[in-house]
Amino acid sequence: MPGTIRITRSHKLATAVLVAAGSVTAIVATGGQSDAQPAAAKTSIAAEKVAGVPTAKEAAAKKAAQETAAKKAAAAATAKKAVAERKAAAEKAVADRKAAAKKSAEKARSEKQAANRSTERKAVAAPKQYKNNLDGWIRESLDIMKKKNIPGSYEGLHRNIMRESSGNPNAVNDWDINAQNGIPSKGLLQVIQPTFDAYHVNGTPKKLTDPVANITAAANYAADKYGSIDNVDSAY
Repeated sequence: MPGTIRITRSHKLATAVLVAAGSVTAIVATGGQSDAQPAAAKTSIAAEKVAGVPTAKEAAAKKAAQETAAKKAAAAATAKKAVAERKAAAEKAVADRKAAAKKSAEKARSEKQAANRSTERKAVAAPKQYKNNLDGWIRESLDIMKKKNIPGSYEGLHRNIMRESSGNPNAVNDWDINAQNGIPSKGLLQVIQPTFDAYHVNGTPKKLTDPVANITAAANYAADKYGSIDNVDSAY
């Protein structure tokens, strides 16, 4: 008949399958709550593990591990920096001590050199000191005689002085021929003025009765006439 659908065996089997599927769906849909929640949880876990994506717990653990590692690295860097700073400070302290010691040594050396120069200047500037007595006059005369290459010894000078004046620098002979001629012998070695003027030694006072001038002029005269004052044993 037109418009009539002919149901074959194949149609019947397909209908049976559909009915069975619907029944299963109904059973699942009307199942207890305890069965639906595990299924949902499994579905969620499965969804999170899709394509290697870590779970929230794994991500939190990874983040905590990264933070711990960062803190350890920062602590290690701080410790390393502190060690470097302590080392630098120690090296600086050693360098400062060496510099201070060097500066101190240089200062001491400079002061010593200055002191030496001062001593040398004083030695050059300060004349030798002699006692103002017969011993000092003879010693000063001997130093001058040595510089002027005038021969004579302490013994020779002292012996003749004691014979001529007894060591009195102001002694005057007012009775001999020289005195009678108006040129009396004077001083330690009884020298007359013309002889003193002729044999005066430069660097000594030009005064006949000056002890050193008198001795050096007499020694100069004796060296010229007798070879040395040491060779004189009487009036000369």
